[in-house]
Amino acid sequence: MRHLVTGAGSGIGAVLAQRLLDRGDEVVVLARSAERADEMAADLPGADVLVADLAWPESVESLTLPDALDSVVHAAGVVELGPVAELSIDDWASQLRVNLVAPAALTRVALPALRHARGTVVFVNSGAGLSAHPQWSAYAASKHGLRALADALREEEAAAGVRVTTVYPGRTATPMQEKVHQQEGKAYDADAWIRPETVAEAVLHVLDLPRDATIPDVTVRPG
Repeated sequence: MRHLVTGAGSGIGAVLAQRLLDRGDEVVVLARSAERADEMAADLPGADVLVADLAWPESVESLTLPDALDSVVHAAGVVELGPVAELSIDDWASQLRVNLVAPAALTRVALPALRHARGTVVFVNSGAGLSAHPQWSAYAASKHGLRALADALREEEAAAGVRVTTVYPGRTATPMQEKVHQQEGKAYDADAWIRPETVAEAVLHVLDLPRDATIPDVTVRPG
C-alpha cells in the first residue's frame, strides 16, 4: 500500500508514518523546506519526502504524486489561541491556510491517484472541530471548516470508491499540545492526555477497514 501523510515531522503524523513504514507500506511525506526534507528523511528512513509548505497552499500545485494512493492522511496543523478581540488577521489567515485550505488543495491534487486506488482520505481534526470554546475561535473555525470539507468530499467521491473519514482526537500529548498549554498558561503533563500512538492506531484501523464498510467519523477522547 502507498500513503501520503502530512504533519509527519512530529506528533500523530510522525507516529503514523513510522507505523506504516514498519509494516512495509510505501510512505510519502511532505516537508516545508529542502532543509526540513533532509531532517525528515533521516528521521523516517525509507519514506519519500516531497517539499511543499502548507502555510502557502499554492505550493502543493507543483507536487508530482504517485499514480495511485491508498490513502492521504492530513495530520498537519497549527494553532494560535486568543480572544476574538485580540487575534490578528495573520492569526486567522495562517490557521485557515494550514488547517483548511491546504488540505483542500492537496486533496484535489491527489484525487486522481486516490480514485485509481479507491483510496481513503483521513482528516485528523480535533475536538475543536465539534465545539468552540473561548480563546479557540480561529482554530475551531478552521477545524469546523475541515469537517465541512470532509462531509462534502465524502458524498462527492463515493461513486469513485474513495472513502473519507474524519478523526476527532481530544487533547493529545504532542508538541502542539505543549504549545497550547503554554498559551493557556498551564503546566503541561503529557501523561494526562491521549498518547499519539493511540490516535495513530485509530487511523490505521480506518485505513485497513475492509471494502464492505466505511467509518465517516471517529472521536477519540482522553480515558
